Amino acid sequence: MELNLTRVDYMQVGLTSPRCLRVLPSGTPKGQQKVVIGDHDGTIQLFTMKRGEVQFGFQTQAGKSITRLELGGALGTVKDKIFVSSGNEVRGYTKKGKQFLGFDTNLTEEIKSMHISGSDLLVCGDYVYNHYHDCQDSNYYLAADKINDVISLPAEKMKNLVPVLACEDRLLRVMRDSDVLYSVELPSPSTCLQLFYNDGGENGDQLLYGTSDGKIGLVQLGRGAAIHRWVSENGGGAGSVGSSRRGGVTSMDHHDMTGDGIRDLIVGRDDGSLEVYSYEDGDEAEPTLRFSMACNESVTSVQGAVVGSAGYDEIVASTYTGWVFGATTEPMDRHMTSESGVVQISQDSKLKIEKLRGEIDDLQQRVLRERDQYQAATQSAFPGISAVPFFSINDKMTLNRSDASYLLSLEVQTAIDNVLLQSDVPIDLLDVEKNSAVVSYSTCDPDSGNFLLATYRCQANTTRLEVRIRTIEGQYGTLQAYITPRLQPKCCQVRQYRIKPLSLHSRIHSFDPNRPYNVLTLKGHFTFPEIHSWVVFCLPELPERTPTGEQAEFTFVSTFLETQLHCVYSAKEAIFKSDNISTISILKDVLTKEATRKKVQLDISCEVSEESVVHALQLLHPRLGAQLMLAKQVSLIDALRELSSHESDTSFLSPEYQYILDNADDLQAQYRKQPCHLERLYGMITDLYIDKYKFKGINVKSRVPQLLEILDNYGNLNIQHLTNFFQAQ
Repeated sequence: MELNLTRVDYMQVGLTSPRCLRVLPSGTPKGQQKVVIGDHDGTIQLFTMKRGEVQFGFQTQAGKSITRLELGGALGTVKDKIFVSSGNEVRGYTKKGKQFLGFDTNLTEEIKSMHISGSDLLVCGDYVYNHYHDCQDSNYYLAADKINDVISLPAEKMKNLVPVLACEDRLLRVMRDSDVLYSVELPSPSTCLQLFYNDGGENGDQLLYGTSDGKIGLVQLGRGAAIHRWVSENGGGAGSVGSSRRGGVTSMDHHDMTGDGIRDLIVGRDDGSLEVYSYEDGDEAEPTLRFSMACNESVTSVQGAVVGSAGYDEIVASTYTGWVFGATTEPMDRHMTSESGVVQISQDSKLKIEKLRGEIDDLQQRVLRERDQYQAATQSAFPGISAVPFFSINDKMTLNRSDASYLLSLEVQTAIDNVLLQSDVPIDLLDVEKNSAVVSYSTCDPDSGNFLLATYRCQANTTRLEVRIRTIEGQYGTLQAYITPRLQPKCCQVRQYRIKPLSLHSRIHSFDPNRPYNVLTLKGHFTFPEIHSWVVFCLPELPERTPTGEQAEFTFVSTFLETQLHCVYSAKEAIFKSDNISTISILKDVLTKEATRKKVQLDISCEVSEESVVHALQLLHPRLGAQLMLAKQVSLIDALRELSSHESDTSFLSPEYQYILDNADDLQAQYRKQPCHLERLYGMITDLYIDKYKFKGINVKSRVPQLLEILDNYGNLNIQHLTNFFQAQ
């Protein structure tokens, strides 16, 4: 069955956090349901739709910004009680708006995620997990990294409470009381958890997770270990369209949208995508994308329901800026008839159109009056006040492991006029397909510490902008974004993002001891928090909070080269191992500077492995060959196209040239997506050569032109020539 959904806007509230919208269960199948939503203004609203009009059940103020909204009730009964978290408080309301619970958790952190299971309340701040039973403190856990979400397996099926924490360090932590029963490693940090089929599957032990880089996966949580059922790399499965990276998952739900009796998976993403996946090859098989809709704003909540019209399933969703809308299966032309080419609209539809026109006219008049009053106040002889308007920005900068680049996403609650990017370190700006803004570059003076000045001018009504960035390891500093919205008076907000020395390294949890490693050892009178702060300064994806215990151990992988870095440190001693000598060189330089700045004397020793240089060159070899081949193919396209324009039959061309001609557009698109990729590989090989001899006290910069000559002829040579050059004294 082909799925066709049409967007219908219901209302707009204040800014919303992820998963702050829920649909109350209906007493009858396919009967209209009530929707409840909480926003950053602290307002909770319950509404239903009658004849296309919003009818409010209740509106109430919770005080502070609402960070999560959940439904609950006694085990085995209908979940129609509304629970909201605001600050460090949890409040409960009936569906008629009467408050029956006001519970101060006494958490020192603001509640960021919450889950209700019968009389059990699970709440999490950034690092703290608390479990309350009948509002009595039962269990507590301090996580090693930021907690993004919390859920529990269904107590009705599991016979006991099994909480699961999704943490920023790419782990799912399965809890038992106040301890971690076991951890499950994920390919990326999980941002959203949802029970499979909304009930955990047949045994209640299956859990879906969505990640910050768009992956969706299913794990089966056993008594002492987990089984990975599937991971959808691009969130698409067999029917995915395109291979571009999808936005991070913010919300998931299951609902039968196709009418085949099997619930479909509904996914909302932070890039504005709304998707429906169908389970076709068995309940536990990877689902297939059936429908996708672009909303142009971050989707914060999704849920399948019947809201707009009885009998018609739809997806109810909310966005960051507060729009509440439905993607309904109801045909929008069912109120229209066409006879002899003339479209007839029903009387109800005519009344709706007239009412909307009246509301638009009224709003336009109010805007004009307010604008005239403001202009008069600014030109008055009396001293007036011109207030700078405040606007919220939803921003994040995440590392994408697949192409070793950062995605900077900026979302504003009003339309963006322009965004100015300024960087004091060299970075490359890559193309983003979804980005419709016009970019212009200004001349910079690197000697003054300014390497990038780029302005993005947005089209009308653009509230979200994505920028893809590739950094250079060893070059560290600050990227600043100046965001100017379409507001009067003109104002601007600045956001700063730190580019770290080893910015293209990503956290993993498995260390390969069989590689040839270079070892850097530091000893000195530094404390555990001091050395941790230095490591955090160098590497991404580490918690700012100092780990518990007396020693920390972390493993990283280079997203560009696949080399590893292993860090073990405690007070007075730190050991770093890497099979890339350039990584060790960067660490040594940066840590030495930090120690000097703190006036800490260090005893530094390095063990250099000759085999690690050959190992790194072998890792670089296929990438370098592929980029040289791509550059060569692209350089031949114009000549081959000119030849084909004069020759109707090009069968005389060799298979290689015929392939280039047939795939010219794809090759050029691939080349445009990776600007400066070849130069970056040249730079890495040059750094590897210089760093190898730097540890021996030899300056080989005069021999770099010879190295570049070998690289330019690399297509006609083999890796042995390059290896021999590296090993020659």
